[in-house]
Amino acid sequence: MTVRAVRRSGDPWLYGRGPAGGAPGPLAAVLFDRDGTLVADVPYNGDPRLVAPMPGARAALAAVRAAGLAVGVVTNQSGVARGLLTRAQVEAVHRRVAELLGPFDVWAVCPHGPADGCGCRKPAPGLVLAACGRLGIPPARAAVVGDIGSDLAAARAAGARAVLVPTPVTRPEEIAAAPHRADDLLGAVRQLLARRPAEEAAG
Repeated sequence: MTVRAVRRSGDPWLYGRGPAGGAPGPLAAVLFDRDGTLVADVPYNGDPRLVAPMPGARAALAAVRAAGLAVGVVTNQSGVARGLLTRAQVEAVHRRVAELLGPFDVWAVCPHGPADGCGCRKPAPGLVLAACGRLGIPPARAAVVGDIGSDLAAARAAGARAVLVPTPVTRPEEIAAAPHRADDLLGAVRQLLARRPAEEAAG
């Protein structure tokens, strides 16, 4: 089946349950990149059967939820714009991610291509801003966890904090430039949660 390419510079796709509520402290939500961070990176994946969690993903998400924070996903899916994926396929993959890793409070998806001129494709801040808007929190109360420099750049542009979890595809210069990094997802979450008491005392 051939999927017609979509070229547009509109808004991201948003899914979720709405405001995060009264999450304690300055940090209210952790937003994760999808491919290469939460699940193995399968290029332009539209097949739920190929979804495989990254090591430590379940434990990391459990720690965020146990701390009372919202969890979300911010993901570029240019396969839609390239004509390789349909929205239904993207949504099917996300349902499988949720089956394996538990519910998410918000999903923010950029379906545009690199040349479409949108404001949501990372490293632009639009996905982070849209996710925070759906959760009802300012970006300063969110953190982004990702595996490449564009994840951190999107967080920085939005005014959120960020932690890099390098993988074999992460470029050395991205690792060197990351102000905060961790060896794995659980380490990234622990790093974020450990900073909360100091931030609350400072505030």
